[in-house]
Amino acid sequence: MKLIIQIPALNEEATLACTIRDLPKKIKGIDEIKVLVINDGSTDNTVEVAKDSGADHLINFTKTQGLARAFQAGLDACLKLGADIIVNTDADNQYEGSDIEKLVQPILTGTADIVVGDRVIKDLKHFSPLKRFLQLTGSWVVRNLSGTDIPDATSGFRAYSRRAAMKLNIISEFTYTLETVIQAGKKRMMITHVPIKAYKVERQSRLFKSTYNYIKRSAISLLRIYTMYEPLKIFFYIGFLLSSLGILLFLRFLWFYFFTSEGGGHVQSLLFGIAFLVVGVQIFLIGLVADLIASNRKLLEQVLLRLKSEELNGTQLIEIYNLKPSNSKTKRKLV
Repeated sequence: MKLIIQIPALNEEATLACTIRDLPKKIKGIDEIKVLVINDGSTDNTVEVAKDSGADHLINFTKTQGLARAFQAGLDACLKLGADIIVNTDADNQYEGSDIEKLVQPILTGTADIVVGDRVIKDLKHFSPLKRFLQLTGSWVVRNLSGTDIPDATSGFRAYSRRAAMKLNIISEFTYTLETVIQAGKKRMMITHVPIKAYKVERQSRLFKSTYNYIKRSAISLLRIYTMYEPLKIFFYIGFLLSSLGILLFLRFLWFYFFTSEGGGHVQSLLFGIAFLVVGVQIFLIGLVADLIASNRKLLEQVLLRLKSEELNGTQLIEIYNLKPSNSKTKRKLV
């Protein structure tokens, strides 16, 4: 059983060494543990620190791609390298390395495909009241959208089985955390959570510039992701709302036309009512088309899963540097 711990990193020279040093060297049930660092276009000495700190493999982006793409590149690389279990952790030393053993246990026992580390946000004293409220509210929204019971949907400390990693296809360019939980729920994967320790991060977030920016981008991501999996439901609600408004305006015109002497003065209600009704019906029809497209996407994902299964030894445009080769010279392998 091979475990690869992947670490996306962007300008993390100050904490990456500590993060790698705290990772477990042995875990019961795991035969081999390797470390993969995904350098997301760092401008500091992150790459040198990764090499000096004992990382086994490196993906080096010369330009920042974003957390979601770095995460997906890491998954693809881990699958290429033969990982049976993949653990994702942050490079800022926020998480306790020894908790990885807790993360992988449900996968080892076959009771989960994905395990999310729960920071128990309500008890985190270094989170401000506003941040705790936003995190808990966001997780509640994700639970309802995904049909899962994950209490900490934004936690980046996670474990994935090989099968789960092959099934995941990240579309968002912002963050993978919300999307993977929703995908797991919609694809009927077994997902669970375990409590973990989380430490205060002193530096500013690399993911977003402000709380408002984070809320806006997260809301857009959630809407986009949920619409991908439940398009008919989304378009039905919008179409129903507009159609209902149109019917009410039409009934208002009829009321004034037949039961009052002011009917001729309310033609605008008739016009707006018909307009809203037509638009509502059109949106519902768009929902039907989107639902058919979503069904086609599911078939394409099945084909993609089969291709991944059959072509894991193929070639991709991702360079993985083996930092611990068997001989004295550094090897570079293009997989």
